Amino acid sequence: MSLQPREGNRGVRVWETPCGMLNSIGLQNSGVRGFLKEYLPIAGKSGIPFLVNLVMESEREVRENLSILRESGDAIPAVELNISCPNADCDGMAWGISPESAARAAAIARSEWKGPLWVKLTPQAPDLPAVAKAVESEGADALVCGNTWLGMAMDLKRKQPVFRRVTAGLSGPAVFPLALRTVWQVCGAVSIPVVGCGGVSRWEDAAAMILAGASAVEVGSSLFADFDLPRKISEGLADYLADAEIPTLAGLVGLGRKEKEGGRPWAQD
Repeated sequence: MSLQPREGNRGVRVWETPCGMLNSIGLQNSGVRGFLKEYLPIAGKSGIPFLVNLVMESEREVRENLSILRESGDAIPAVELNISCPNADCDGMAWGISPESAARAAAIARSEWKGPLWVKLTPQAPDLPAVAKAVESEGADALVCGNTWLGMAMDLKRKQPVFRRVTAGLSGPAVFPLALRTVWQVCGAVSIPVVGCGGVSRWEDAAAMILAGASAVEVGSSLFADFDLPRKISEGLADYLADAEIPTLAGLVGLGRKEKEGGRPWAQD
């Protein structure tokens, strides 16, 4: 959600890859006031927990966004701050690339929002564990790990890049091993809950992320192929827990991080 409505990017927005998809949507949305007017009443009546994902392009914008959301009181259960966006205050570099700018972003949001605050990380950060620690230190309640990987596609007929902006976000099953690695690293660096996402297309993927330390798992691109996937994942996890004689899902969180045979710790890098 941005401060003002956004039409998103022109041209091709989605491109299928052999094991996933590239997207260049451009964060199309109705703006924060449009959301409160058009969508919040629907979300509130659904009875389903939700959170508001905020674009962070500048300090001023995120402060204004959160100020507007505060007017809704308890109607907004939680906020997810997307620090993968380009930082208009820092020559376009994403807020989440460095620990310093990520900490600044989290501190601004924390000062303006007293409710649950999640921060969505970018896997493009050179030192993701350091970024995660920095965000945790500024009061984030949970981390979402993480956003898409940068990729591109070439149109062989037109002999030029598919997307007007050249690069686009890669998601889908192809990125799952990469996403699992980032979840492992981030969970080893912080003590707050981590939500794993990226390439989850089967219950086995969700189980792997939870074993790596994720407290919850998001499903995104795979919903394009199977709207029923969340139910299938839930049922698969329930069967897995029953077979393993683990009474609750909480008992699975981080179980894969236990010391190796002989008491040797797992490598964190």
